[in-house]
Formats: sequence, structure tokens, C-alpha cells
Amino acid sequence: MHKITMLGTGLIGMFYTMVLHGLRSRDQVQVVYSRSPERAAKFAGEWNIPKWTTNMEEAINDPETDVVVIGLPNNLHEQAAVAAAKAGKAILCTKPLARNAEEALRILQAVEAAGVFHGYLEDLVYTPKTLKAIQSTQKGALGKVLWARSRETHPGPHSDWFWDKEQSGGGAIIDMGCHCIEISRSFIGKQVKPLEVMCWADTQVHPIEAEDSAVGLVRYASGAVGQFEVSWTFRGGMDLRDEVSGTEGTIWLNHWLRTGFDLFTSVGEGGYVAEKAEGTTGWMFPVGDEVGALGYVEMFSDMLNALDQGKKPIEDFYDGYVVNAIMDAAYRSAKSKQWEPVILEVWRGDSEADTSGLLRDYDNQHYLIKEEKMPDGRIKFILKEKVGGKVVQKVV
Repeated sequence: MHKITMLGTGLIGMFYTMVLHGLRSRDQVQVVYSRSPERAAKFAGEWNIPKWTTNMEEAINDPETDVVVIGLPNNLHEQAAVAAAKAGKAILCTKPLARNAEEALRILQAVEAAGVFHGYLEDLVYTPKTLKAIQSTQKGALGKVLWARSRETHPGPHSDWFWDKEQSGGGAIIDMGCHCIEISRSFIGKQVKPLEVMCWADTQVHPIEAEDSAVGLVRYASGAVGQFEVSWTFRGGMDLRDEVSGTEGTIWLNHWLRTGFDLFTSVGEGGYVAEKAEGTTGWMFPVGDEVGALGYVEMFSDMLNALDQGKKPIEDFYDGYVVNAIMDAAYRSAKSKQWEPVILEVWRGDSEADTSGLLRDYDNQHYLIKEEKMPDGRIKFILKEKVGGKVVQKVV
């Protein structure tokens, strides 16, 4: 059984507590911290939490808790993580790990120096569909992964600090690009080094300093490309989609607007529909199990089981650091309008590029480019001669 200090009483703190209190039933939030005494007291009462405080150090150092969950604005992650590491507590931190790679590296170094357990709460990598798709990819169902596209768009975040560039570290990229980048890394392979990024980002709608829309390409050492699309200007709810293609197959995932539950109402249902839903009448797409669909259940199961077993979770602070480094390159590219290198002071993956699987033999003289069945039933092969490189076709 783990007793938990929850730092933060916003939407993410609520989702986390909802899962923890309903998950394995033996893990409970013992202390909750908020900067507002009103929110702290209300949150503690709603979730039957014994203690609340507006003192972060007091919450982290509570003698009864062994795990600290960080669900705070981005600018407070480093302070909280360093304090929790000094306290010798296991630490779980929401995404992104930090506002930039420099902060993220300091956080990583602090937890590793202290020797404490650390887990990066990247929930969208843990959705049931995503876990199954990653497993299929790792078993070779797609062959060599060539391209992964991840999209998250909605009308904008729910709290004021997200819109403040100083507190958040950026806009839609830092808010949602972190999800998309880590999803693509999970399909392409976390051991494959990200090399460079090309990114467009702009403020299209909102009167803010940060970007509210962005599209980026991340090139990896294997030759694969990860594509992210993020926006705070999308109307109609929250759009979460992933696509992966390889030499032998393709995966399409739709997590939110096509849930299998479509509802039309002219009068409304008088309740909550789903996160970022914009209306209560007309066609709506409710989600039966919101925290389950977003991956929170599998995420905390992995984190707490790994903690119990002394193992590394699927996502840890090193993953968060790599994601921050990729986002830093995206921001540099958005300014320079050119490819920018991903700067990783610490790289723990493969040092060599995997170029296997690019050439397939047809026979001793030819490589196979494509095989296609024709309308008359014959098979056409597009081939490349091994000597000379001429492209030819053969019909059988």
C-alpha cells in the first residue's frame, strides 16, 4: 500500500485522485497541497483525504507518505521534484516534465542522484488501444516503422496558467506536443535517436504570446519521421488521433471524437459530456470511461506496480527529458524556419542507425520494389537491377 502526497487540485489532480482511489483500492492520497486554502479544503473533503495544506514542503515531507505526485503548473515542476528527491520519496510527475530541456535535465539529475523512483505521467502512451498498437508494432506487425503521426487539438486549455508563456514554457507545443512526440517515439522505438526537427508554429486566434497552433516533423536516425499536429483553435471538442505506417502495415487510432457512442439531443442531457466538449445539444460524442480512455488507469497501474517490483516504468523522467529536448528543437525551428538539431546532453539509446529492411531481394539479380495484383489476375513486379540500378517490370 502506498500513501500519496498529491500536489495540485486542478483538473489533472482530480483525474489522478479519481484513478488512485478507484484503482487498486489499497493506494490512497493522504495529503493534498494547493496554493489556495479554499481549493485544498474542498478537494480534501470531496475525496476523503485526511490532510490538506498550502505549504508544499510540508506536503512533500509528510512522514506518512512515500509517493509524491506532481500535478502543478509547469514552472513549479523542478521545485517540487527536487524537494521530493531530497525527501527520498518516489516521484510521479505530470507532462511535460519541465518547461525546457535544461530544467528537465536538472530534474533527471536530482532524482538519479537521490536514487529515488521516478515516473513520467504521459497518459496518452497508456491508452488501451495505444498499448495494444505498440505491442503489435514491437512484434513486427508493421515491419520497419517509417512514419508516425499524432494529432491533438481542442478549443484550448482549462486553466489560466497554460496561456501564460512564462508559467507554461510555451503554448500548444509544450501542452500537447509532448503527448504527440512521445507517442511517435513509442512506435518508432525509444532506442532510436531523434536527430532534427522542422516546425511551423503561430498564434492564429488567441491574444497570447505563445503559439496556439503548430505542425512539426521529427527525423529519427532510423530514417523514420514523427509528425505532430497540435492546436488550441480546433472547434468541436477534443480530437485525438494517431497513425503509424511501416513497410508491412498501417495502424489508425481514434481516441475521442469517434468513441462508438454518438448521441444526438435537441434539449441536452443536463450533465457533463466529455473533456473539452463545446456543447450540450446536437450531435455529441460522450466517453463512457474518460480516465480509462485517456490511459490514466493503465498508467498508474504501471507506475505503482513498477515501484512495488523495483523495476523501471514504461515512462520515466529520462523519457520526459528527451521529449523536452525535441520540443526545444521545435521552438528553435519555428523561429529559424529551418531544420534544427535535437540537442541531447545525455543519450542512452542506440548509437548506430538501423538501416535494415530497406532492400528486399526478388532474386539474385533484382531487388523487389513493389508487387501488385492486376485486374486480370496476373501479378506485376516492379524490380531494380542490382547491377546498374535500372528499374524494370515483370508480369507473371
